[in-house]
Amino acid sequence: MTAAAPRGGEPVTAAAAEAEERARTVAGRRELTYAVLLCVVGAGLALWASTRTWAVELTARPTPLPPLRDTRTGTDLLPWLPALALVGLAGGGAVLATRGRARRLLGGLLAALGAAGAAGGGYGLVAAFDGELSRQWPALCLVGGVLAVTGGLLTALRGRRWPAMGARYERPARGAGAPVARDADGRVTGRRTSEAWDALDRGEDPTVS
Repeated sequence: MTAAAPRGGEPVTAAAAEAEERARTVAGRRELTYAVLLCVVGAGLALWASTRTWAVELTARPTPLPPLRDTRTGTDLLPWLPALALVGLAGGGAVLATRGRARRLLGGLLAALGAAGAAGGGYGLVAAFDGELSRQWPALCLVGGVLAVTGGLLTALRGRRWPAMGARYERPARGAGAPVARDADGRVTGRRTSEAWDALDRGEDPTVS
């Protein structure tokens, strides 16, 4: 029992190649989504954690006065941390609009920003202060930095294969020397609906060569 030929008389190899290309595109979009989420979520965590109280410094005063409490947020200790997180947020969104080498370079930049954020969180975990310490916020900043590094590396290593924003709407142009199918009356056949509408927009009759 032989397999039926694909509709339109196309060879089986062409149908298989089309299915493989479609699967590759779907996988690329999935990886793109994961990378953007990792970068945005990681940068967002680092930004939010940097605004929390990381330490409370106590300054002793003469008895019976209680010590003075001076709260220090991550932004107070590391003023550059929220700025890097904001750049990471913007860069995560820019991954969608870039392609090719520009996207790979952007991925490297995002990985570097994430590493800096993770280093800031690590500093908050090991820093010594005279007073109360809150390790959860530096730890959250560290986690956010690691997530951003992962998303940036994924973009740098595999981003060149991913589609860009609006790629699903792109249509390859017909070559100047490409053959045109015609019916018995000499009219052009087999044109895609979008090509027919484009011809009408130009004031041409899509049924006439």
